[in-house]
Amino acid sequence: MIIGVSKEIKTAENRVGATSAGVDMLVKAGHRVLVEKGAGEGSGFSDEEYRQAGAEIVSTAADAWRAEMVLKVKEPIEPEFKFFREDLLLFTYLHLANPELGDLTRLLMEKKVTGVAYETVELADGTLPLLEPMSEVAGRMAVQVAAHCLEKPSGGRGKLLSGVPGVLPCTVVVIGVGAVGRNAVEVALGMGASVTAIDLRIDRLRHLSEIFQGNLVTLSSNPHNVAEAVKRADVVIGAVLVTGARAPHVVTRGMVRSMRPGSVIVDVAIDQGGCIETSRPTTHTDPIYVEEGVIHYCVTNMPGAVPRTSTYALTNATLPYALQLANLGFVEAVKSNAVLAKGVNVYKGEVTCEGVASAHGLEYTPLEILL
Repeated sequence: MIIGVSKEIKTAENRVGATSAGVDMLVKAGHRVLVEKGAGEGSGFSDEEYRQAGAEIVSTAADAWRAEMVLKVKEPIEPEFKFFREDLLLFTYLHLANPELGDLTRLLMEKKVTGVAYETVELADGTLPLLEPMSEVAGRMAVQVAAHCLEKPSGGRGKLLSGVPGVLPCTVVVIGVGAVGRNAVEVALGMGASVTAIDLRIDRLRHLSEIFQGNLVTLSSNPHNVAEAVKRADVVIGAVLVTGARAPHVVTRGMVRSMRPGSVIVDVAIDQGGCIETSRPTTHTDPIYVEEGVIHYCVTNMPGAVPRTSTYALTNATLPYALQLANLGFVEAVKSNAVLAKGVNVYKGEVTCEGVASAHGLEYTPLEILL
């Protein structure tokens, strides 16, 4: 198979869809890999490294997108739409359940692109193996970002997350304790904050409580508990995920209004529309805004700020699936691997992910019917 690795063009996105080691594995498996010139520079991979791994360095995005399968990190944006075609297999984060991506969803359908989304590849136990590494990065980043935003020069309350002897630490509320939330809890506790974790699943809360031996306050998720916790919080980290679907608004505008001026919200769920009513997407070049007196950080590609770490973590997870798609071809790969099949969002002009269809009022067609 001919595989393309294009340069990411989303604002301040420096990750890349394959490391040089990943290219080496694809080439040794008998595939031809086209890497766009400069695609890996943001993550510290030179063209020469890719060339030594067996890749062909191509001069334009169009050259990379001519491949049978394109490996990316983020969803395509407008300058890339012209590369869509019926025989294209696109393997990347798509986040099509985001309400702002209805036009992208419809265009992928119109052009009959086969879109396999990292974020909906799902194991039998509900684990999302290709989303988890970036969730780990984003969860850990969320706390350090919040600590910075709390500083007075950033417009925050002027509080140190950990406090000092004789001075109370900040209160951090983490809503949703999947991969993002677990990592946020771990780092916030490690930095000395007072942390409350909120989730619908009591088993998750029980597990975290056991791990952190009573140092963590846990609450069952309901509107009353969320409202009371948010009101007291210096930092709220939104980490609610519904696989393949739009994130629900768990924190309302009224709850945000109840927070003290200069408090901080980090909505990590913004890729899927955000779980806080006052959230709207931002970028690394303009990451924060103030709404209801509260600082909001809602960058849609948080791990892009640490691309070297993120690219390694991401491709460690995605490469085995990319190899399977390349070795077997799309149809045989998804027929033989139900986990990978869950990642198919659009195929033959139809939406094959129920959450995406629901988000945009489109018809849902089970993949097995189309195969």
